[in-house]
Amino acid sequence: MRDGPRVFGSSHFVRCLLALICCLSTTALANDVREWARAKVRAQKDGLDAGAALRPAEPDDGPPVVWRERSIIPFWKEKLPGGPSLVPNFSPPSSLAPLVRAVRSGVVNLSTKNEGTSKSLGSAFLITSDGLVVTNNHVIERAQSIICRLADGRSYEGRVVGRDPETDLALLRLTDASELPTVTLGDSDELEVGDWIVAIGNPFGLDTSVTHGLISARERVIGVGPFDDFIQIDALINPGNSGGPLFDMRGHVVGVTSAIMNQGQGVGFAVPINLVKDLLPNLRDQGTPMRGWLGVTISESKDAAASEAMIVDVYPGSPAEKAGLRPGDRLVSVNGKPVERYQQLLRRIAVQGPGMVVKLGIVRNGKVVSAQALLSTRPSAEVMKTLLAGGRIDSLGLVLAELEPSQGQGVRVEAVAPGSVAEVGGLAVGDVITEVNRTPTASLKQLQALVSATPDGEPVLLKFTRKDAARYVALKRRS
Repeated sequence: MRDGPRVFGSSHFVRCLLALICCLSTTALANDVREWARAKVRAQKDGLDAGAALRPAEPDDGPPVVWRERSIIPFWKEKLPGGPSLVPNFSPPSSLAPLVRAVRSGVVNLSTKNEGTSKSLGSAFLITSDGLVVTNNHVIERAQSIICRLADGRSYEGRVVGRDPETDLALLRLTDASELPTVTLGDSDELEVGDWIVAIGNPFGLDTSVTHGLISARERVIGVGPFDDFIQIDALINPGNSGGPLFDMRGHVVGVTSAIMNQGQGVGFAVPINLVKDLLPNLRDQGTPMRGWLGVTISESKDAAASEAMIVDVYPGSPAEKAGLRPGDRLVSVNGKPVERYQQLLRRIAVQGPGMVVKLGIVRNGKVVSAQALLSTRPSAEVMKTLLAGGRIDSLGLVLAELEPSQGQGVRVEAVAPGSVAEVGGLAVGDVITEVNRTPTASLKQLQALVSATPDGEPVLLKFTRKDAARYVALKRRS
C-alpha cells in the first residue's frame, strides 16, 4: 500500500501556516492601535475643550486655528502682555562705542624704566590740559624714567609731582605739554551696585584697550593700606591696566583701576574718584598728602542694629582730648555724614586735613551730643604703629622702647604724640632717656615707675641724649 502525503511534516505547509498567523495577529494589533489612538484623541479633545472654557475668547481676526496649546494656570508671578516694565526709565546700552570715542583721547599709556633694564607698563588719565596726570603709585614708585603716550600717538616724558603710598595714588606732569585732551571727573558717591562701567587702559602693552562690566560692591577693604575704600568691579583688569580710568555711562571718571584678585577672574578694584579729588590739591602743592588726626582708638560695634564706632582710648594732648571726647563715647557722624565703621571715620577725618575744625556727632549715656575738634597732623604710619604698641607714657605723650644691651643704657623715644607735653618740651624720635628725676633708668618698667612716683603737680625731670649731647627737660604731666 502506497503511503499518503506527509502534510504535517511538510516545511512548505509550516511556512504558510506561520504567515497566516502573523497576518491575523498584525490585523488584530493594528485594530488595537487604531482604537487606542481614537481614545487618546477623544481624551485630548475633551481636555482642550475644558481648557478653552477657562481662557477668554480670542478675537476671530485671522485664519482658523488648526491646533491649540495646552492651557496651564500659572502659580508663579508672570509678566503681563503689554504690562509696565519692572524697572522704569531703564534702557540697556546697545553699544558703548560712542562713549569710548568721546573719552579715550584723555587716556594715557605709561611705560617706565626702573633700576637696571627692567621695565613696567601702566595706565593713567589727563585731568588738566597742561599735562597733570593721575595714576597708581605702584606703577611709578621705582621708575627712573617715565614715558607717557597719548591715544593720538604723541609721547611725553613724565615727572612725579606727588604721590601717596597709603592710597596707591600718584600725580605726574607731562613735560612741555599744552592744550591736551582731558577727562571729566565724576562723583563716586552716586555709584550703585549694578551700575555699568567701562575701563580703558594698557594691559600687556595693548594700548587703549576697552573692557566693561558692573559695579559688584562698594567700600571694599582688601588690605592695601589704612584708607582702603575700593570699588569692586567685574570688568576684566590685567597687568598694565593699573592707574587707568573707570568711566560711568555718562563718560565721567568714577575710579582709578588699581588691583586684581589673583585667585579669580572678574574681580577687580578701583579707588573711588572722590578720594582722589580730596588728595589732588595736596599732591600738587606739597607733593604729599596732609591728613587730619583726631587721636582716638576705635572699636567697631558688634551690634548690627546699632552700627557705630566706639571710642576705647583717647590720646593725651590729642584733638579728641581737647574736644572733650571720652572712652565709651560712640561716634556716629562727622560733619553731618554718618559713621558706622572705623574705616569710615578714618577716611572722613583724614581727608579734612590738619587745622580744619570738624563737627562730631556723639552718643554718650544714651543721649546724642555734638562736639567740635580742631584736627592736627596725622602721624606717619611708623609712628601710628608704635602708638598702638606697648611702652606708652600717656601722661607725657611718649611711646618708648628699651635699647639692646649693645646700645648702652636708657630708653629710646619711638614716637611723640602730636600736641603732647613731650612735643612741646622738644623731645623727638630717637632721643634716649637716661634719667628720670635724676635717677638713672635702664628699663621701660623702671622709667614708668619713676614717672608714676612723681608727686602730683610737680614736673617730671628727664635727662636724655641726642647725638651724644646730654640735655634736660621738665615736663608737667597731664591727668
